[in-house]
Amino acid sequence: MDTKMNIAIIGGDARYLELIRHLTKNPQMDLTIIGYDQLDKGFTGAKQAELEDIEPNKLDAVIIPVPGTDHQGYVETVFSDKQIQLKKDWFHSLKEGCIVFSGITTTFLNEAAGEAALQLVPLFDRDDVAIYNSIPTVEGTIMMAIQNTDFTIHSSNVVILGLGRVGMTLASKFAGLGAHVSVGSKHQSDLARITEMGLTPFSLEELTTHSPNCDLLINTIPAKVVTKEVIQVMKSHALIIDLASKPGGTDFKYAEQRGIKAMPAPGLPGIVAPKTAGAILGRVVSQILTEHISERSR
Repeated sequence: MDTKMNIAIIGGDARYLELIRHLTKNPQMDLTIIGYDQLDKGFTGAKQAELEDIEPNKLDAVIIPVPGTDHQGYVETVFSDKQIQLKKDWFHSLKEGCIVFSGITTTFLNEAAGEAALQLVPLFDRDDVAIYNSIPTVEGTIMMAIQNTDFTIHSSNVVILGLGRVGMTLASKFAGLGAHVSVGSKHQSDLARITEMGLTPFSLEELTTHSPNCDLLINTIPAKVVTKEVIQVMKSHALIIDLASKPGGTDFKYAEQRGIKAMPAPGLPGIVAPKTAGAILGRVVSQILTEHISERSR
């Protein structure tokens, strides 16, 4: 039985260059890339093609960009000037058992994969990917904090919202730099963990009592938590860094009106460390596909 997998990577950013390098090293994977026409054709070791040139019913896996698709099925194409649209009927034409990978999922992608009965794998929902990615995310956040403030992180008052995979690493590293770290969460178990870490816990409902004293506020929660009321009482020199996926959890318009710098920063790993971020994705995708090959050959 042929165990070789036909894989198409459609669109993507600098992270995907490392992902491509990783997958082309595996002799069990036959890789075709679409949306990379600005690259040297011999650069990746993978076949370059147009979307209309590939046969969807022969694909075992499809890898689309980290943001998934927009509401019309268009994907991000950093290395091409051409737009690529994946319509719902295209998903229906994929081979039965085909796996669709993205970083995060969207309404369109959920509907398209669901209607076509395809397995959709949002990689950033996986604990291993999220924890690995928290490292370059936090390094990028520290870089932004240093570049956009006139005070040291050491001895500053840092408020972090959310104690998920990224929030946990943020709290640990900023505390390690000598900051006074307070962490807000709506979960009692998180508040207990924050206490165990030797940091200051508070319920999100109490955020307006903590924001007046903070020098740096970092949000990881994908919901509107940094509201007008929160920003209204902040110091004029304070900096807000919002790491939540678009549109973020901050009232950016009001922050601008108040003269407080508020910076949306989703996707930091792909900006500050695309090689590392791509290698993380490459390892995880390769592991999932290798397991799939093993199951198929039984």
